[in-house]
Parts: sequence; structure tokens; C-alpha cells
Amino acid sequence: KPMKLIPPKLIPSRRSSGPEGFSVDPPASPGARIARVRIKVRKGVKRAMVGEEYALPLRECQRSRSGFRVVPQLESRRGSRFARRAGSVLAIAILAAGCDPPDHPGRLPGVLPEPVRTAIEPTDMRVLSPGAGVAFFAFKSDTGPWAVQLVRVDLNRCELGLEVVRAPGEEGMAGGRGRVSQLQGLSRRPVLAAVNGDFFTPEGQPVGTEVIGGVIHRIRDRPAFAWRPGEAPWMGIPSRDGDSVLVVGWRVSRDAPDGVTQVVGGFPRLLSLGRRIGDLQVSALPSFAAARHPRTAVGFDAGLNHLWIIGVDGRQDGYSDGMTLPELTTLLEELGATEAVNLDGGGSTVMTLRGVVVNRPSDAEGERSVVNALLVVRDPLFCGAGE
Repeated sequence: KPMKLIPPKLIPSRRSSGPEGFSVDPPASPGARIARVRIKVRKGVKRAMVGEEYALPLRECQRSRSGFRVVPQLESRRGSRFARRAGSVLAIAILAAGCDPPDHPGRLPGVLPEPVRTAIEPTDMRVLSPGAGVAFFAFKSDTGPWAVQLVRVDLNRCELGLEVVRAPGEEGMAGGRGRVSQLQGLSRRPVLAAVNGDFFTPEGQPVGTEVIGGVIHRIRDRPAFAWRPGEAPWMGIPSRDGDSVLVVGWRVSRDAPDGVTQVVGGFPRLLSLGRRIGDLQVSALPSFAAARHPRTAVGFDAGLNHLWIIGVDGRQDGYSDGMTLPELTTLLEELGATEAVNLDGGGSTVMTLRGVVVNRPSDAEGERSVVNALLVVRDPLFCGAGE
């Protein structure tokens, strides 16, 4: 029979969670409906899922085309609610794609840094690898309570990179909106993971700077994340050189696009050279920065050349409250990040692996439509950058 996956109580909203002119999402109405998701699982795959649910060793699962691997979980509690729900959602959704476990055990893509395990005390750990050099960690912590999803990208592998995609324009709007699980289909490269991007206006425009494939769409004096092949990720406030040149960690010309630069906006900047930026907007925007909300953020560990992409579920009593910006920054520091910027959060927070949503968005309708998304992609052509 089809498996029934029932998400927790969710809070409806269609607005961006940005602090500038965006109101706080309203509380859930008493009659808010909870969506039900049905996934058909083959008999053999269902048996593998049961092994995950009850904390039995789960063998590596590979697909010749996608390279998807499901690996054993760490520090899982036998029979816990999170293991039954979150772990099963991840295992079922991925295994249902039709791959069969081989005979040899799976290889772990690494473990969380010790400071994270010590300070946050994660439980019900799940570790997946959507491809070589990319690791996904999902865990629950009673400290918050928090439900956290992390993607670690090893940028020492030259074929791994980032891409920004934007929603197609809509009639009567300055821009457009779409779900991250749909927007990632706009990429021509294999997409390993994706998250929502910048804050946005009701008219469907990103609030900050946006550059896609070297083409400059918007320039704003707000924090941003930038990447191109052969360069370390850059985070800061973009500047201009005249009317046609954008300066991030390098120069991007409006008249002669380089074809590879990707820039997505965020707010605020959290870390620079390993130091926090002021009080992280706690004094200026306490309802945004000092209150707990769902969060999406990106951080860079310059020492290891690792990129961390974070999703924190929130506004779900008893499951995950979300994080304040200081709490989010502490997590980034414990991961080893020296540079970090906060992206849009609230009901916009969503993370996908290979097109499968792996977190619990806080809107009652599920995944919210957003204006752009940040993708983790694989392209061997990245390795030729600068040659």
C-alpha cells in the first residue's frame, strides 16, 4: 500500500520573511489543513526503509546515472519519533527512485565537526551523500528544539560548483515565483542540492544583487554570496565601478558577461574573517534577528575549502522552533565557517536533494514559491577555469 507521510502542524503564509517592509507571518488558523504525501514504494525498497526506521545498518544504494548513495545513520536512537519520520522520509523518497542496495556496506561521507556535536548535542542523525564531495546531514536537537539540515560541499573537487536560477516572469508582475524543487529544473547541469535564495518583493523581484551565468540582473548595496569556477566563494556587499561593472571578489562586466559568475543576495552578513558582524541586527531588528524563525544560510570554511549550506526548520511547536541569528551564527562558527551570510528564511526555507524536499517548510501549503534559488551542481567544465 502507498506509504502515508504526514508532516507536523504548519503555519500558513505567502510572504517573504524579510525584515524590510515584510510583516511577520500570521499564526496558523485552527482549521488549517495538513497536506498528505503518498509515495509508492517497491517491496524490496520498503524492506530497506524499515531497516533505516529501526536503526539497522542501511547499505549503500547507488544508481548508475545519478550516483545517489544512501549511507548508514550516526547516533540514531532506536525507534525514536524523528528516526521514524525524518529518517524514513529521506530514505523512502530517495530509495523510491528505484536503486537497489549492493552487497558491500556504505561509505560515510564524514561526520559533523566535534564542536557541533558537543554544543548542540544532535540526535537522530542521518547522513546521505547525493554525490562525491557532497554530504548531507540531518539531525534533531532537544536544545532548541531544532531540526537542522546541512549540506557540505568540498570545493577542493573542481567539478563541484554553485548556480543561481530565477523564476520565469509572470504576467502582471515585475518578476516571477516558483518552488525550489521546480526551479532547479531550469539548470542544464546535474543538481545535487538546492535551497531558496534571496528575500523578495510582492512583485516577484529579489531584494538584493542577482547575477546568473555572468549576466547582471540587479545590483543592490546589500550583502551577497558570489561564486565562479576557480575562485573561492565571496561574501560581502557588492560595489560598482561606473555603470557597467559589478565588483564582488572579482569584476563582472555588464557589457561583456563572463558566463560563469553567480551572485545571490541575502541579509545580514553574519561572519567576516571569522568575526561576527556587529550584533547581527539584534538591536535594529529584534523581531527578525532576536526571535526564532526558520533559517537558510551559507557559510565558507576557508581553511578546508568547504562550503556549508544550512536549513533550520521552525515555527513548529514540539518539533523545531527555528533559530535566532546569533544562534545560527554560533552553528556556523562551530562548523568552522569564517565567512557567512543569511538568506531568506521563514516559510521560504526549503532544502532539496536531487529534487526531493528534505526539510519541513513552515507554510501549511508546504514548499513556498520564491524568486530564486541557489543550487549545488556538478560540471567537469568547471575544472578548466583559469586555464
